[in-house]
Amino acid sequence: MLSLIVGGAASGKSAYAEALVRSIEGRRVYVATMEPWDEECRERIARHRAQRAGHGFVTIERYRDLGGLKVPADANVLIDCLGNLIANELYPLDAPSPDATDVAKSVVEGVRTLCASCTHLTLVANEVCAAGTAYEGDTLAYLRAIGHINCAIAAEADFVCEVVAGLPNVLKGKPPTSNA
Repeated sequence: MLSLIVGGAASGKSAYAEALVRSIEGRRVYVATMEPWDEECRERIARHRAQRAGHGFVTIERYRDLGGLKVPADANVLIDCLGNLIANELYPLDAPSPDATDVAKSVVEGVRTLCASCTHLTLVANEVCAAGTAYEGDTLAYLRAIGHINCAIAAEADFVCEVVAGLPNVLKGKPPTSNA
C-alpha cells in the first residue's frame, strides 16, 4: 500500500505521517532524507528523532537513490521527506546538477521499487507549488520536479492526505489501519 502525505512547511505533515505509520501493525522503518549540512539542519533532525523516540522506528539515513534502498519485506516504511531527497538529487556538491526531469523520473521509479519491496510505504512531501509563480532557473526546476513527483505518486497512491495547520484533509482513499 502507498500513502502520500503533503503539506506546507511546518504544517504538521511529519507528525501526522508518523502517527499514521504507528497505527499500522508491524515493523517500522523511518527513512530520513535531510543531510545534516548545518546547525539548523542538525536541530531539525534532533527534533524529528525526539518526536519518534520510543515509537519503534528503526532509522535509515538515505539522502539519494531510493531505488537502491533495501528494507525488510514486512516493513512499514516512512520516508521524510521527498523535498529533501529531490534537493539532494538535484544539487549534489561534488558534481554538476542533473536534469530535473531525469531526477523526477528516477525518484518516481525509486518510490515504485521501494513500494513493491515493503508492506506499506508512506511518503511525506512538501506542497510548494501554491506559493506563486514568479520563479525561474534552479528554483523553478526544483518546484516543477516536486510537482511532477507529487502528481505521479498521488495518481498511484492508495491514500493521499494534505495536512494544513496540523489538520488532515483526505484527498483520496482511506487511511491504512493495519496489515491484516
